[in-house]
Order: sequence, then structure tokens, then C-alpha cells
Amino acid sequence: MWQPSPTNTQTMNLGMTAPINTEGPKQPDIDLTLALEVALHPHGCFESEAELNHRMDVLSRLNDIVKTWIRDTSVAKNMPESLAGNVGGKIFTFGSYRLGVHNKGADIDTLCVAPRHILREDYFTSFLEILRTTDEVTDIRPVPSASVPVLKFCFDGIDIDLLFARLALKEVSDNQDLSDPMILKNLDVKCVKSLNGCRVTDEILKQVPNVANFRLTLRSIKLWAKKHGIYSNVMGFLGGVSWAMLTARVCQLYPNAAPSTDRKSVV
Repeated sequence: MWQPSPTNTQTMNLGMTAPINTEGPKQPDIDLTLALEVALHPHGCFESEAELNHRMDVLSRLNDIVKTWIRDTSVAKNMPESLAGNVGGKIFTFGSYRLGVHNKGADIDTLCVAPRHILREDYFTSFLEILRTTDEVTDIRPVPSASVPVLKFCFDGIDIDLLFARLALKEVSDNQDLSDPMILKNLDVKCVKSLNGCRVTDEILKQVPNVANFRLTLRSIKLWAKKHGIYSNVMGFLGGVSWAMLTARVCQLYPNAAPSTDRKSVV
């Protein structure tokens, strides 16, 4: 549940310009924000604790499959087993799930990050075959020719879009930092585009002064845009990332405002 920020106000400037207003929310704004959160629930904007735990379990099992595939592929490429067990590999999330604003039943945008000796060809051959033989995986749709190659499938009831990126590193550890611009060096365009999803999502979260306020505001704006038929990249409107960046910018300009702060009170 949303909680009002502590009484001390946000003083750090984020973004290209200083905030327009740094005042905190008044009591009517707090009351309206709590009412807003309640109003969002009937529209499927939130998942239950059990549903969230199921998503985490699916991601954990998928991560284990990826690690095993990378290890076995490394051994198949004549790497000693003692080294193959340490090359790593990991699943990263991005998009609405990573931002913490996904709706009930929404898919999860994910990225498989592998070390340099694992190729995209391996991903769309041996890894694809592993998915096809995994009982929990159904409705597999590989799209290798897209500008951002992706595997689409359903894992134990959760729709997954899984991208692939090969780093120019010997190993990919569990705490691999994708925000470092140096990791883009010597990568092909498709890998860079695949990495950008995670990099942009993490940067948005770093650039907002209050993540809880940002999330509730973005959930509300996404629902409003969908109800008005103006939420879709395919249809020529703004998509999820665009709405997220616009919301993040407003949060920077009004760093201490609650999601339901009356615009007249901050002008």
C-alpha cells in the first residue's frame, strides 16, 4: 500500500532543470492518493501476493534453465567443466515488471545475458530445443529476424518475452552491472538494442526522486491512456516506456508531490 513520504522534503535535483515546486502534499492530497490506489484495484492494476510470488518463482526457474544451458553449451565447445561451471549467465527483467507497474496477467520482458562464447545462433537452436522439451513451456514463438531478436513463450502460465545479449566478457556474474557504458564496447547492434531495455528501465528508476510515488502515478496514467485508446506504439500512440519517461520527468519537477496532488496547489 502507498505511504506518504517522510516529512523531510526532497532537495536533490534530478533532470536537466531544477524542480518547479518542492512542497510536500497536503492532507487532502494524501487522502485522494489513498482513494486513488483503492480505485485502481478493480481494474487489475495490482496482483496478489501469491501471483507476485508465482512470477518470482517462474523467473527463478527460467534463470536456472539459462545457467544450465550456458554451462552445457560451454562444455560442448570444449571448455573444461571446472571453468564452464563459473562462466555464469543471468536473466534480467525490464519494462513494466522491472518498473513495478505491471498489471494482473501481464507478460514479463526479460533478457538473457551470456558470456562472449555463447552465440545468438546457439540461443535460437540449442536453447530453443531445451524450451521445447520443458514441460512448463508452451506456445513458443521464436522471432530471430527481428531488429531485437526474441523468444516468446508461456512458462507455467506466465507470458515471457526473452531477448538475448552476448557480452564481450569471459563471465557474467549474478551481480553484473548493465548500466556501465563500457559493456557496449565491441557488441553488435542487436545486442546493444537488447541491452537498452534493461539500461533504460534502470535509469528511469534512478532518476525519480520517489519510486513509490512514481509507480502509483504511472499505474494511474497507463490506465487512463488505455481507457482513452491512446496507449499503443503499434497504433502510433505513446507506449509504456514513453509514458514512463514523461511521468518520471513530472516527478522530477514536483519531487515531493503525492500522486493525487492537485495541480492548482503546486502552480
